Amino acid sequence: MKKNIDLTVSWAPEIVSDHPTEPSSSVANPAESPEQPGIDQKDAAPHAAPASNPAQQRQRAIHLAQAVRHELQKAVIGQDAVIDDVLTALIGGGHVLLEGVPGLGKTLLVRALARCFGGEFARIQFTPDLMPSDVTGHAVYDMQTEQFKLRKGPLFTNLLLADEINRAPAKTQAALLEAMQERQVTLEGRALPVPQPFMVLATQNPIEQEGTYPLPEAELDRFMLKLRMDYPQAEQELDMVRQVTRSTRSDMLDVQPLRTLMQAKDVQALQRIASDLPVDEQVLDYAVRLARATRTWPGLTLGAGPRASIALVRGGRARALLRGGEFVIPDDIKGCALAVLRHRVRLSPELDIEGMSVDQVLKQLLDQVPAPRQ
Repeated sequence: MKKNIDLTVSWAPEIVSDHPTEPSSSVANPAESPEQPGIDQKDAAPHAAPASNPAQQRQRAIHLAQAVRHELQKAVIGQDAVIDDVLTALIGGGHVLLEGVPGLGKTLLVRALARCFGGEFARIQFTPDLMPSDVTGHAVYDMQTEQFKLRKGPLFTNLLLADEINRAPAKTQAALLEAMQERQVTLEGRALPVPQPFMVLATQNPIEQEGTYPLPEAELDRFMLKLRMDYPQAEQELDMVRQVTRSTRSDMLDVQPLRTLMQAKDVQALQRIASDLPVDEQVLDYAVRLARATRTWPGLTLGAGPRASIALVRGGRARALLRGGEFVIPDDIKGCALAVLRHRVRLSPELDIEGMSVDQVLKQLLDQVPAPRQ
């Protein structure tokens, strides 16, 4: 006799509501909850009643973003530009791919950001034997209830650290694609939304390292930014060694002293306020011209698609908010162009043999594509 089998969802983290929250109420008082350290008065805007004035909301958002930047700089020494780029992606609503040799602080940066963020955080260590169901979740048959229960994987979170993502084969890497693009995961024929905001921060070692798999181009294109962490300057490395050797936590910097400055609703408010920053038509045209120039530029056999143009504008708005601007200027677009474009283009074999890098070619492009003048 055939048994009736139902599918239920269990052991699932609480899904954050998709309903919008008023930016003024979340950004105005980020230290409202007594459980969270919050922002010091010197960093925060003066206490006032929630205002509908967009300028006041923007100022509160700027103070919050700059306070988070200052907090991250306490834990991640010598990587100020990378910190700004990660915050650019967070405010822009995109995902980040961090590349660098082991030991430069890629994981530390993500852990520090998670410490400053009061939402859900999960980490997946990618290995060659990791299965897609280990990322997204899977159905388990319960013998007692005679039902299938759907166990959600670590993908259902706000901040996801995909550590050493290129150590897993393409099949497992592809488990992230639907969530990164559509903010949902299909399990057993059911589309389940991931919590909002949702951000993937993936780290990878350089592709020349042994035991790594290159990321598919379709997956690379879903990362808003690809960042490269380099060795710190001598003075910064000296400061880092001084701090670490004073700590009892082995060879790593401690992120425990960092304050929790923002919740999920604060990040959503930052994203909405940044998306409202005005962009002049000439600046918008500049972003599109940069992306289109890669498709015909000498030395590039593969150019960037329309996602690059969108990421340039989103990144420009986020950088404008970080610097405290009221609108987007061409330098905001240009400042994030390398991180937006470097993983979306392919160098020609001739230039590769000559020892040229993608960044060198893109810098030539940025220097020669004229920016609008006010």
